[in-house]
Amino acid sequence: MLTTLAVENYRSLRDLVLPLSRLTLVTGPNGSGKSSLYRALRLLADASRNGAVAALAREGGLQSTLWAGPETKARKGRAVVQGTVRTKPVALRLGFTGDEFGYALDLGLPNVDPTPPTPFMLDPEIKRECVWRGAVLRKAALMADRGGSAVWTRSAEGSWHEKPERIRLTDSMLSEFADPRACPELLVLRERIRSWRFYDQFRTDADAPARQARIGTRTPVLGHDGGDLAAALETINESGDAGALATAVDNAFPGSRLFVKNSDGRFELCLRQHGLLRPLGVAEMSDGTLRYLLLVAALCTPSPPELLVLNEPETSLHPDLLPALAALIANAAKRTQVVVVSHAQPLVRALEQVSEDATTLALEKELGQTVLSGQGRLDRPGWSWPKR
Repeated sequence: MLTTLAVENYRSLRDLVLPLSRLTLVTGPNGSGKSSLYRALRLLADASRNGAVAALAREGGLQSTLWAGPETKARKGRAVVQGTVRTKPVALRLGFTGDEFGYALDLGLPNVDPTPPTPFMLDPEIKRECVWRGAVLRKAALMADRGGSAVWTRSAEGSWHEKPERIRLTDSMLSEFADPRACPELLVLRERIRSWRFYDQFRTDADAPARQARIGTRTPVLGHDGGDLAAALETINESGDAGALATAVDNAFPGSRLFVKNSDGRFELCLRQHGLLRPLGVAEMSDGTLRYLLLVAALCTPSPPELLVLNEPETSLHPDLLPALAALIANAAKRTQVVVVSHAQPLVRALEQVSEDATTLALEKELGQTVLSGQGRLDRPGWSWPKR
Protein backbone atom coordinates (compact mmCIF):
# COMPACT_ATOMS: atom_id res chain seq x y z
CA MET A 1 0.00 0.00 0.00
CA LEU A 2 1.20 3.51 -0.82
CA THR A 3 1.65 5.71 2.23
CA THR A 4 3.06 8.94 0.75
CA LEU A 5 2.78 10.69 -2.61
CA ALA A 6 5.17 13.52 -3.52
CA VAL A 7 5.00 15.86 -6.54
CA GLU A 8 7.15 18.86 -7.36
CA ASN A 9 6.78 21.41 -10.18
CA TYR A 10 3.94 19.63 -12.02
CA ARG A 11 1.34 22.19 -13.07
CA SER A 12 -0.02 23.80 -9.88
CA LEU A 13 1.61 21.12 -7.69
CA ARG A 14 4.73 23.11 -6.89
CA ASP A 15 5.66 21.21 -3.74
CA LEU A 16 3.08 18.73 -2.51
CA VAL A 17 3.61 15.80 -0.14
CA LEU A 18 0.44 13.91 0.78
CA PRO A 19 -0.31 11.04 3.17
CA LEU A 20 -2.29 8.18 1.62
CA SER A 21 -4.46 5.58 3.35
CA ARG A 22 -6.44 2.50 2.38
CA LEU A 23 -9.17 4.81 1.05
CA THR A 24 -8.07 8.34 0.19
CA LEU A 25 -10.61 10.99 -0.82
CA VAL A 26 -9.13 13.93 -2.71
CA THR A 27 -11.54 16.85 -2.83
CA GLY A 28 -11.58 20.59 -3.34
CA PRO A 29 -13.19 23.28 -5.52
CA ASN A 30 -12.76 23.49 -9.28
CA GLY A 31 -9.23 24.58 -10.18
CA SER A 32 -7.72 23.46 -6.87
CA GLY A 33 -5.42 20.89 -8.49
CA LYS A 34 -7.40 17.65 -8.18
CA SER A 35 -7.03 16.78 -11.87
CA SER A 36 -3.30 17.56 -11.74
CA LEU A 37 -2.90 15.13 -8.86
CA TYR A 38 -4.77 12.47 -10.84
CA ARG A 39 -2.51 13.08 -13.85
CA ALA A 40 0.59 12.91 -11.67
CA LEU A 41 -0.39 9.42 -10.52
CA ARG A 42 -0.94 8.41 -14.14
CA LEU A 43 2.51 9.74 -15.04
CA LEU A 44 4.05 7.51 -12.39
CA ALA A 45 2.20 4.54 -13.85
CA ASP A 46 3.34 5.51 -17.36
CA ALA A 47 6.97 5.51 -16.20
CA SER A 48 6.78 1.79 -15.44
CA ARG A 49 5.87 1.20 -19.10
CA ASN A 50 8.39 3.73 -20.41
CA GLY A 51 5.57 6.04 -21.42
CA ALA A 52 6.23 9.12 -19.27
CA VAL A 53 7.87 11.09 -22.10
CA ALA A 54 5.01 10.33 -24.49
CA ALA A 55 2.45 11.20 -21.81
CA LEU A 56 4.11 14.58 -21.24
CA ALA A 57 4.14 15.18 -25.00
CA ARG A 58 0.37 14.63 -25.11
CA GLU A 59 0.03 17.37 -22.48
CA GLY A 60 2.02 19.84 -24.57
CA GLY A 61 5.55 18.87 -23.53
CA LEU A 62 7.56 19.26 -20.35
CA GLN A 63 7.60 23.06 -20.54
CA SER A 64 3.79 23.18 -20.67
CA THR A 65 3.37 20.96 -17.61
CA LEU A 66 5.90 22.72 -15.36
CA TRP A 67 4.88 24.96 -12.48
CA ALA A 68 4.33 28.39 -14.05
CA GLY A 69 4.86 30.46 -10.91
CA PRO A 70 8.04 31.87 -9.32
CA GLU A 71 10.88 29.55 -8.37
CA THR A 72 11.01 30.90 -4.83
CA LYS A 73 7.98 30.41 -2.62
CA ALA A 74 5.59 33.32 -2.71
CA ARG A 75 4.41 34.93 0.51
CA LYS A 76 0.98 36.28 1.22
CA GLY A 77 0.75 40.04 1.13
CA ARG A 78 4.06 40.44 -0.69
CA ALA A 79 4.45 40.89 -4.42
CA VAL A 80 6.68 38.41 -6.19
CA VAL A 81 8.74 39.76 -9.06
CA GLN A 82 10.51 37.36 -11.34
CA GLY A 83 11.15 37.20 -15.07
CA THR A 84 9.93 34.35 -17.20
CA VAL A 85 13.46 32.94 -17.67
CA ARG A 86 14.27 30.22 -15.14
CA THR A 87 17.49 30.53 -13.18
CA LYS A 88 17.53 26.95 -11.89
CA PRO A 89 17.60 23.66 -13.84
CA VAL A 90 14.20 22.46 -15.01
CA ALA A 91 12.98 19.69 -12.70
CA LEU A 92 9.68 17.81 -12.60
CA ARG A 93 9.75 15.29 -9.76
CA LEU A 94 7.36 12.47 -8.89
CA GLY A 95 7.67 9.88 -6.14
CA PHE A 96 6.01 7.74 -3.52
CA THR A 97 6.71 5.49 -0.58
CA GLY A 98 4.84 2.36 0.42
CA ASP A 99 4.87 -0.42 2.96
CA GLU A 100 7.98 -1.93 1.35
CA PHE A 101 9.50 0.32 -1.31
CA GLY A 102 10.00 3.95 -2.22
CA TYR A 103 10.50 5.40 -5.69
CA ALA A 104 11.52 8.80 -7.04
CA LEU A 105 11.76 10.11 -10.62
CA ASP A 106 13.41 13.40 -11.63
CA LEU A 107 12.77 14.69 -15.17
CA GLY A 108 14.55 17.61 -16.84
CA LEU A 109 15.80 18.99 -20.14
CA PRO A 110 19.15 18.17 -21.82
CA ASN A 111 22.08 20.05 -20.28
CA VAL A 112 24.03 20.78 -23.46
CA ASP A 113 23.33 21.12 -27.15
CA PRO A 114 23.95 17.79 -28.88
CA THR A 115 26.38 17.24 -31.72
CA PRO A 116 25.07 16.85 -34.35
CA PRO A 117 21.97 18.99 -33.68
CA THR A 118 18.65 17.19 -33.21
CA PRO A 119 15.04 18.37 -33.47
CA PHE A 120 14.27 16.47 -30.25
CA MET A 121 15.91 18.94 -27.88
CA LEU A 122 12.68 19.36 -25.91
CA ASP A 123 12.42 15.66 -25.08
CA PRO A 124 12.72 15.37 -21.28
CA GLU A 125 15.54 13.28 -19.86
CA ILE A 126 15.56 11.29 -16.66
CA LYS A 127 18.17 12.95 -14.47
CA ARG A 128 17.81 10.77 -11.38
CA GLU A 129 15.79 7.68 -10.49
CA CYS A 130 15.91 5.74 -7.23
CA VAL A 131 14.31 2.70 -5.62
CA TRP A 132 14.78 2.10 -1.91
CA ARG A 133 13.45 -0.05 0.90
CA GLY A 134 11.43 1.53 3.69
CA ALA A 135 9.67 4.85 4.12
CA VAL A 136 12.71 7.16 4.00
CA LEU A 137 15.28 7.67 1.25
CA ARG A 138 18.66 6.80 2.76
CA LYS A 139 21.86 5.72 1.08
CA ALA A 140 21.89 2.48 3.06
CA ALA A 141 18.32 1.68 1.93
CA LEU A 142 18.93 2.18 -1.80
CA MET A 143 18.34 -0.88 -3.98
CA ALA A 144 18.76 0.78 -7.38
CA ASP A 145 20.18 4.20 -8.19
CA ARG A 146 20.25 5.86 -11.57
CA GLY A 147 22.09 9.04 -12.50
CA GLY A 148 21.98 10.02 -16.16
CA SER A 149 22.38 6.88 -18.24
CA ALA A 150 24.12 4.81 -15.53
CA VAL A 151 22.05 2.39 -13.43
CA TRP A 152 23.63 0.92 -10.29
CA THR A 153 21.94 -2.01 -8.55
CA ARG A 154 22.48 -3.77 -5.25
CA SER A 155 22.67 -7.56 -5.12
CA ALA A 156 20.59 -9.77 -2.83
CA GLU A 157 23.66 -9.98 -0.54
CA GLY A 158 23.64 -6.22 -0.14
CA SER A 159 26.71 -5.29 -2.19
CA TRP A 160 26.65 -2.99 -5.22
CA HIS A 161 27.48 -4.50 -8.58
CA GLU A 162 30.88 -3.43 -9.84
CA LYS A 163 29.77 -1.96 -13.17
CA PRO A 164 26.65 0.05 -13.93
CA GLU A 165 24.20 -0.82 -16.68
CA ARG A 166 23.68 1.78 -19.41
CA ILE A 167 20.26 2.86 -20.69
CA ARG A 168 19.00 5.78 -22.74
CA LEU A 169 18.37 9.06 -20.96
CA THR A 170 14.69 8.98 -21.97
CA ASP A 171 14.09 5.43 -20.67
CA SER A 172 13.04 4.45 -17.15
CA MET A 173 15.07 1.81 -15.36
CA LEU A 174 11.76 0.23 -14.29
CA SER A 175 10.97 -0.73 -17.87
CA GLU A 176 14.46 -1.15 -19.33
CA PHE A 177 16.32 -2.81 -16.48
CA ALA A 178 14.42 -5.33 -14.37
CA ASP A 179 16.71 -8.35 -14.17
CA PRO A 180 15.43 -10.59 -11.34
CA ARG A 181 18.94 -11.94 -10.79
CA ALA A 182 20.56 -8.52 -10.48
CA CYS A 183 17.87 -6.61 -8.58
CA PRO A 184 14.58 -8.44 -7.94
CA GLU A 185 13.14 -5.38 -6.17
CA LEU A 186 13.01 -3.50 -9.48
CA LEU A 187 10.94 -6.25 -11.07
CA VAL A 188 8.56 -6.46 -8.09
CA LEU A 189 8.04 -2.70 -8.01
CA ARG A 190 7.53 -2.48 -11.77
CA GLU A 191 4.81 -5.14 -11.76
CA ARG A 192 3.06 -3.52 -8.81
CA ILE A 193 2.93 -0.14 -10.52
CA ARG A 194 1.78 -1.71 -13.78
CA SER A 195 -1.16 -3.23 -11.94
CA TRP A 196 -2.51 0.21 -11.01
CA ARG A 197 -5.87 0.97 -12.66
CA PHE A 198 -7.39 4.31 -13.58
CA TYR A 199 -11.00 4.95 -14.50
CA ASP A 200 -11.97 8.37 -15.77
CA GLN A 201 -15.13 9.58 -17.50
CA PHE A 202 -16.73 6.49 -19.04
CA ARG A 203 -18.63 7.21 -22.24
CA THR A 204 -22.39 6.69 -22.03
CA ASP A 205 -23.62 8.30 -25.27
CA ALA A 206 -25.63 6.34 -27.84
CA ASP A 207 -22.47 5.15 -29.61
CA ALA A 208 -20.53 4.35 -26.43
CA PRO A 209 -18.63 1.02 -26.51
CA ALA A 210 -20.51 -0.12 -23.39
CA ARG A 211 -23.81 0.02 -25.32
CA GLN A 212 -22.65 -2.32 -28.08
CA ALA A 213 -23.11 -6.11 -28.10
CA ARG A 214 -19.74 -7.87 -28.32
CA ILE A 215 -18.26 -11.34 -28.43
CA GLY A 216 -17.89 -12.30 -24.78
CA THR A 217 -14.74 -13.75 -23.24
CA ARG A 218 -13.76 -14.12 -19.58
CA THR A 219 -12.95 -10.58 -18.46
CA PRO A 220 -11.61 -10.22 -14.89
CA VAL A 221 -10.59 -6.58 -15.53
CA LEU A 222 -12.96 -4.04 -17.09
CA GLY A 223 -11.42 -2.23 -20.05
CA HIS A 224 -10.91 1.52 -19.86
CA ASP A 225 -13.56 2.23 -22.49
CA GLY A 226 -16.11 -0.09 -20.87
CA GLY A 227 -16.76 -1.97 -24.10
CA ASP A 228 -16.45 -5.33 -22.34
CA LEU A 229 -18.96 -4.42 -19.61
CA ALA A 230 -21.31 -7.39 -20.19
CA ALA A 231 -18.41 -9.87 -20.20
CA ALA A 232 -16.89 -8.29 -17.08
CA LEU A 233 -20.17 -8.55 -15.15
CA GLU A 234 -20.73 -12.14 -16.29
CA THR A 235 -17.18 -12.98 -15.15
CA ILE A 236 -17.94 -11.57 -11.69
CA ASN A 237 -21.07 -13.72 -11.54
CA GLU A 238 -19.15 -16.85 -12.53
CA SER A 239 -15.82 -16.52 -10.73
CA GLY A 240 -16.02 -13.42 -8.53
CA ASP A 241 -18.19 -12.13 -5.70
CA ALA A 242 -21.66 -12.53 -7.21
CA GLY A 243 -23.24 -11.56 -3.88
CA ALA A 244 -21.44 -8.20 -3.81
CA LEU A 245 -22.51 -7.57 -7.40
CA ALA A 246 -26.18 -8.32 -6.62
CA THR A 247 -26.04 -6.14 -3.49
CA ALA A 248 -24.52 -3.21 -5.42
CA VAL A 249 -27.30 -3.40 -8.01
CA ASP A 250 -30.05 -3.75 -5.41
CA ASN A 251 -28.70 -0.83 -3.34
CA ALA A 252 -28.98 1.45 -6.36
CA PHE A 253 -32.08 -0.02 -8.02
CA PRO A 254 -34.14 -1.89 -5.39
CA GLY A 255 -35.67 -5.10 -6.69
CA SER A 256 -33.63 -5.04 -9.92
CA ARG A 257 -31.51 -7.85 -11.34
CA LEU A 258 -28.82 -7.92 -13.99
CA PHE A 259 -28.37 -10.67 -16.52
CA VAL A 260 -26.39 -11.12 -19.73
CA LYS A 261 -28.13 -12.17 -22.93
CA ASN A 262 -25.97 -14.54 -24.97
CA SER A 263 -26.71 -14.65 -28.71
CA ASP A 264 -24.23 -16.97 -30.47
CA GLY A 265 -21.43 -15.78 -28.23
CA ARG A 266 -22.35 -12.06 -28.44
CA PHE A 267 -23.04 -10.65 -24.98
CA GLU A 268 -25.59 -7.94 -24.27
CA LEU A 269 -26.34 -6.57 -20.82
CA CYS A 270 -29.97 -6.48 -19.63
CA LEU A 271 -31.60 -5.08 -16.48
CA ARG A 272 -34.85 -6.49 -15.12
CA GLN A 273 -36.64 -3.93 -12.95
CA HIS A 274 -39.63 -4.36 -10.66
CA GLY A 275 -42.87 -3.32 -12.35
CA LEU A 276 -41.67 -3.71 -15.96
CA LEU A 277 -43.03 -6.46 -18.21
CA ARG A 278 -39.72 -6.99 -20.00
CA PRO A 279 -36.06 -6.35 -19.21
CA LEU A 280 -34.32 -3.22 -20.44
CA GLY A 281 -31.51 -3.63 -22.95
CA VAL A 282 -28.31 -1.67 -22.53
CA ALA A 283 -29.36 0.72 -25.31
CA GLU A 284 -32.41 1.70 -23.23
CA MET A 285 -30.58 2.41 -19.99
CA SER A 286 -30.08 5.99 -18.86
CA ASP A 287 -26.59 7.50 -18.81
CA GLY A 288 -26.54 7.44 -15.01
CA THR A 289 -27.64 3.79 -14.81
CA LEU A 290 -25.02 2.70 -17.33
CA ARG A 291 -22.26 4.69 -15.63
CA TYR A 292 -23.12 3.16 -12.25
CA LEU A 293 -22.99 -0.35 -13.73
CA LEU A 294 -19.60 0.42 -15.25
CA LEU A 295 -18.35 1.43 -11.80
CA VAL A 296 -19.82 -1.78 -10.36
CA ALA A 297 -17.82 -3.84 -12.88
CA ALA A 298 -14.63 -1.88 -12.10
CA LEU A 299 -14.95 -2.09 -8.32
CA CYS A 300 -16.17 -5.70 -8.01
CA THR A 301 -13.33 -7.05 -10.16
CA PRO A 302 -12.20 -10.62 -9.34
CA SER A 303 -8.59 -9.42 -9.84
CA PRO A 304 -8.11 -6.38 -7.58
CA PRO A 305 -5.06 -4.20 -8.42
CA GLU A 306 -2.47 -2.75 -6.07
CA LEU A 307 -4.08 0.67 -6.55
CA LEU A 308 -7.41 1.75 -8.03
CA VAL A 309 -7.92 5.43 -8.88
CA LEU A 310 -11.33 6.90 -9.71
CA ASN A 311 -11.59 10.40 -11.16
CA GLU A 312 -14.95 12.07 -10.45
CA PRO A 313 -16.98 8.83 -10.37
CA GLU A 314 -20.12 10.81 -9.46
CA THR A 315 -20.40 12.28 -12.98
CA SER A 316 -23.93 11.82 -14.45
CA LEU A 317 -25.18 10.07 -11.29
CA HIS A 318 -28.32 11.24 -9.52
CA PRO A 319 -27.66 12.27 -5.90
CA ASP A 320 -29.84 9.36 -4.74
CA LEU A 321 -27.24 6.95 -6.18
CA LEU A 322 -24.31 8.39 -4.22
CA PRO A 323 -24.91 6.36 -1.00
CA ALA A 324 -24.94 3.15 -3.07
CA LEU A 325 -21.75 4.25 -4.84
CA ALA A 326 -20.12 5.03 -1.49
CA ALA A 327 -20.95 1.56 -0.18
CA LEU A 328 -19.55 0.04 -3.38
CA ILE A 329 -16.27 1.97 -3.09
CA ALA A 330 -15.90 1.21 0.63
CA ASN A 331 -16.37 -2.51 -0.05
CA ALA A 332 -13.70 -2.40 -2.79
CA ALA A 333 -11.29 -0.66 -0.39
CA LYS A 334 -11.34 -3.77 1.80
CA ARG A 335 -9.50 -5.63 -0.98
CA THR A 336 -7.34 -2.95 -2.57
CA GLN A 337 -6.11 0.60 -2.02
CA VAL A 338 -8.48 3.15 -3.54
CA VAL A 339 -8.01 6.84 -4.35
CA VAL A 340 -11.15 8.82 -5.21
CA VAL A 341 -10.84 12.29 -6.77
CA SER A 342 -14.13 14.15 -6.41
CA HIS A 343 -15.61 17.59 -5.81
CA ALA A 344 -19.00 16.11 -4.82
CA GLN A 345 -19.28 16.72 -1.08
CA PRO A 346 -22.31 14.39 -0.70
CA LEU A 347 -20.19 11.51 -2.00
CA VAL A 348 -17.27 12.46 0.26
CA ARG A 349 -19.52 12.62 3.31
CA ALA A 350 -21.18 9.31 2.44
CA LEU A 351 -17.76 7.64 2.13
CA GLU A 352 -16.62 9.09 5.45
CA GLN A 353 -19.73 7.61 7.08
CA VAL A 354 -19.45 4.08 5.66
CA SER A 355 -15.67 3.59 5.87
CA GLU A 356 -13.46 3.83 8.94
CA ASP A 357 -10.39 3.75 6.67
CA ALA A 358 -11.32 6.88 4.70
CA THR A 359 -8.91 9.83 4.79
CA THR A 360 -10.05 13.10 3.26
CA LEU A 361 -7.49 15.42 1.65
CA ALA A 362 -8.96 18.84 0.86
CA LEU A 363 -6.90 20.75 -1.73
CA GLU A 364 -6.97 24.49 -2.19
CA LYS A 365 -5.08 27.18 -4.09
CA GLU A 366 -2.71 29.59 -2.36
CA LEU A 367 -1.14 32.18 -4.69
CA GLY A 368 -1.64 29.81 -7.62
CA GLN A 369 -0.08 26.85 -5.81
CA THR A 370 -2.00 23.74 -4.76
CA VAL A 371 -1.69 23.05 -1.04
CA LEU A 372 -3.30 20.61 1.37
CA SER A 373 -5.76 22.51 3.53
CA GLY A 374 -4.60 22.71 7.14
CA GLN A 375 -1.23 21.08 6.50
CA GLY A 376 1.65 22.83 8.23
CA ARG A 377 5.29 22.16 7.55
CA LEU A 378 5.51 19.83 10.54
CA ASP A 379 2.40 17.96 9.42
CA ARG A 380 3.90 16.80 6.12
CA PRO A 381 5.03 13.19 5.81
CA GLY A 382 8.79 12.77 5.80
CA TRP A 383 10.16 13.11 2.28
CA SER A 384 13.43 14.07 0.58
CA TRP A 385 14.29 14.12 -3.12
CA PRO A 386 17.48 12.53 -4.42
CA LYS A 387 19.99 15.14 -5.53
CA ARG A 388 21.17 15.34 -9.13
